[in-house]
Formats: sequence, C-alpha cells, structure tokens
Amino acid sequence: MSESTEDLVAMINTHLGGYNKAMGLSFVRARLDELEAQLEVSDQHRQPYGLVHGGVLAGMIETLCSVGGALNVLGEGKSTVGLENSTTFLKAVRSGTLRCTARPLVRGRRSHVWEAQVYDDRDRLVATGRVRLLVLEPGATADGVEVGLETAAMRTQ
Repeated sequence: MSESTEDLVAMINTHLGGYNKAMGLSFVRARLDELEAQLEVSDQHRQPYGLVHGGVLAGMIETLCSVGGALNVLGEGKSTVGLENSTTFLKAVRSGTLRCTARPLVRGRRSHVWEAQVYDDRDRLVATGRVRLLVLEPGATADGVEVGLETAAMRTQ
C-alpha cells in the first residue's frame, strides 16, 4: 500500500462506522505496522460508578487491531474480521483523553494477531489487549452480506 500516512488517516476516519463515531474515536496515525487513535472521555463512556466502561477500552483495542489487519490485506482485495478479543483492564479512568496504539504480532495469510495498549493523558497504561483476526477472501460474506467498505457504505445510504 503506497498511500501516505495522512491519506490513510483520512480514509480510516471517513469510514469509521456507527459504533466508532458514537464512541468519538479518531485516528491520528496509521501505518501498516502501527496505528494510533484517541477519544475524549465524556458521560457516554462512563459506567454507573463514573469510571470509563471496560467496553470502551475493549472497543478501542478491537477497532485499532481490526483496522490494522484490514489495511494490511486491503491491497489484495481481502478484508478481516475479529475472532477473539482479550482485554485486560489495569487502571481506572474518569476523564481526559484516551490514546490507543496497536501493532501486529503475526500477519499470516489466513489470520493475524495484533496487540494494543491504551494510555490515559497522564501516560498511565490503563488497558492492554490482543485481537485475533480472520483474513477473508474477496467476496466473503458475513450474515449474508459481502464484507467490505463499499458494501458497508451502500447499506447506510
């Protein structure tokens, strides 16, 4: 893939999808071997105790790892879907900016494994995770619909 980092970030942010938009996630850096995104904590991210919900952290990790896998196979017309997400919560967070970075551990022909870390704006490691992805051949379907950015865009129109 020969696109610049800025072009990749713009492309990813354009195709975030409903969940990632609702989370307020935005990518700030994208390379085939490392992605970074952030979000500003608000009321929608907190559970009843006022802490950031673990699903937000797991969602950040899942998103970055999945996007990383997808970028790596996009040039072959392939896509990726998550098979497993293991997230460990290390520190509680109530406010501020969360920053997530993801890197590949294994980029195989049929599956990828990526790992990610989430830091708060005090530079504390608040969560780590690992996501296993399945690489899908062109034309593969999920729930009866072809998987891909084009088909996702058509469904939302």
